[in-house]
Amino acid sequence: MKNYVIQFLSLLFRTIIFWTLAFSIFVFIRYYAIGAEEGLIVTDYHISDILRYASPLGLLIGILFAIVEFVFDKFLSKNLSLALVLIEKFVIYFIGIILSLNYVFPLVENELNLNLTTEEGWWKTSQIFWIIVGYFLICSIVFSFVKIANDKFGKGVFFNLLLGKYRKPREEKRIFMFLDLQASTTIAEKLGHYNYSELIQDCFYDLNRIVTKYDAEIYQYVGDEAVLSWTYKRGIKNNNCAKLFFHFQDRIKKREKYYLKKYNLVPVFKAGIHGGKLIVTEVGTVKKEIAYHGDVINTSARIQGECNKYKELLLSSNILINDLSLSSKYKTEFIGKIELKGKEEKLDISAIRVS
Repeated sequence: MKNYVIQFLSLLFRTIIFWTLAFSIFVFIRYYAIGAEEGLIVTDYHISDILRYASPLGLLIGILFAIVEFVFDKFLSKNLSLALVLIEKFVIYFIGIILSLNYVFPLVENELNLNLTTEEGWWKTSQIFWIIVGYFLICSIVFSFVKIANDKFGKGVFFNLLLGKYRKPREEKRIFMFLDLQASTTIAEKLGHYNYSELIQDCFYDLNRIVTKYDAEIYQYVGDEAVLSWTYKRGIKNNNCAKLFFHFQDRIKKREKYYLKKYNLVPVFKAGIHGGKLIVTEVGTVKKEIAYHGDVINTSARIQGECNKYKELLLSSNILINDLSLSSKYKTEFIGKIELKGKEEKLDISAIRVS
């Protein structure tokens, strides 16, 4: 519950800022650019005046957007198609914007002496009212598009593509985690392909609920395996790269009854983590994406491949463990110098467990 509150407050803050800025831009353009418009009395407005007119609507619509986005994201999106989600959101936003404007518009109109209402005095016939509605519907489409793109490409990746940050290969220091379902072949044979696919969907849905809390990025899904990534700084901060794995375990345990009822089993995941320098670059023109090239990825995958051999759920290179500040809640045990497949030099590997 605490995590939900924090996530909602963060989303609420962002949406209020977004909509306040959006309406500020509208007020600025509208009341500075058309001084000759009939019925409009223009005075010298300052930033404080613009914010005074923009803030009430930004607050109302920001709250509306935060509630709708949070409810759909956390509770409804999983079981609805993207098209249906977009249609339902559009209807809610359309009604919400009209109701919000119906409350704010008369106050602003009277204060600015706009004198734009008709003889009937009814807001439905006010041209500027519907201009504002159209403007905010366009803004809502932009807002939704950016969110969908961010969800599709991963946190921050969409903006990096837009800015061309990785147009040319560049070196970065990152951490990678290869997260894989234990005994996946046996489970697939037991459940059948359809139920097995639903199991993977449920597991990765639970994983997606927590990735943002630990500043993780989903690099890709490969069958029953998820590849997560962090910038090195974010990955070691608060031990994010290790905490995410154990939080994921706890989340599955809390939903144990659900998994037992639907699949007659509780999924268990194993993971390998490692960090270091590698190359990041854009690849492709069709289905363009950010790709990582380097030994760090291969080593992380090989470390995860050793989990079954040593009967451990989380293995890490000592290179990474030495940079973490694991509390007494966690215990590490040195496994040894392991000769990983495809690597000439042996690598020090340790297991990370909860005490």
